[in-house]
Amino acid sequence: MPNSTNTHANSVTNTIASSVNSDLQETLHDTLHENLQDTLFDKPFTTPLDKASRFSFDEQVVACFPDMIRRSVPGYGQVLSMLPIIARRHCQYRQLNEHGQKVSRIYDLGCSLGGATMALLNEQANGFAENEVQIKAIDISPAMTEKATHLIAKHYPKHDIEVITADICKVAIQPCDMIVINLTLQFLPVEQRLALLKKCHNALVQGGVLILTEKTHLNNEQDDAWRVERYYDFKRANGYSELEISGKRTALENVLITDTLEAHHQRLAMAGFERSMTWFQFLNFYSLVAFK
Repeated sequence: MPNSTNTHANSVTNTIASSVNSDLQETLHDTLHENLQDTLFDKPFTTPLDKASRFSFDEQVVACFPDMIRRSVPGYGQVLSMLPIIARRHCQYRQLNEHGQKVSRIYDLGCSLGGATMALLNEQANGFAENEVQIKAIDISPAMTEKATHLIAKHYPKHDIEVITADICKVAIQPCDMIVINLTLQFLPVEQRLALLKKCHNALVQGGVLILTEKTHLNNEQDDAWRVERYYDFKRANGYSELEISGKRTALENVLITDTLEAHHQRLAMAGFERSMTWFQFLNFYSLVAFK
């Protein structure tokens, strides 16, 4: 017999996730191109130049990004839906805004179109009101930040949100309660990852948290192959063809470099975090929380 408490909790979580996904899809639809479907890799490579091309977060990717994430990243909506819930537990209004008011400062590093930022403000998920939070959303892609700026200004015009076009490895991070790095570390050179996490640890106040969401791989080749193939089954079930799956895999080669889950936890410890734990998994995608 199912546990009624667990059933209710799952219902609440699914409701919040659906709300976040619906709100973000509606928000993103307002300003992106009419054709939102990801068809970037639906044609075969025809020239050596095509084969040498690599995935980048340019205008083409921005145009179909919501659809790409929805069909390519299992559990993304659930991760977003939990951000305001986690934030409410750890954000204690320990920073001052320019008006001298106590707020919680949150960083969204590698913000893309601002999905994590907008999830943190989602009213149906007990998100932050305009006088409670200051968010700094940073991404190196001008195409991403241009769209994110428009979306956030339209839907959350009274919130204290700054969208910044910058390299997250070089930008200064002010004292803050929470940092979110969603599907971003994997695109950085491996040798730069520890330094970024150390910078995050130094910026977080005592009791602050880092949310790190990443695609991973397993050291066991047989287990990893099984999990990767199930991931491709997930993409097939979401309408991607074999050509599209193969094309994107080729484009991401040496661009998206995964770590093992163990490597992530070890790196977080090396960065200074007293403990970290895995709070979410869906196939080869994990989300970790690190505590200061």
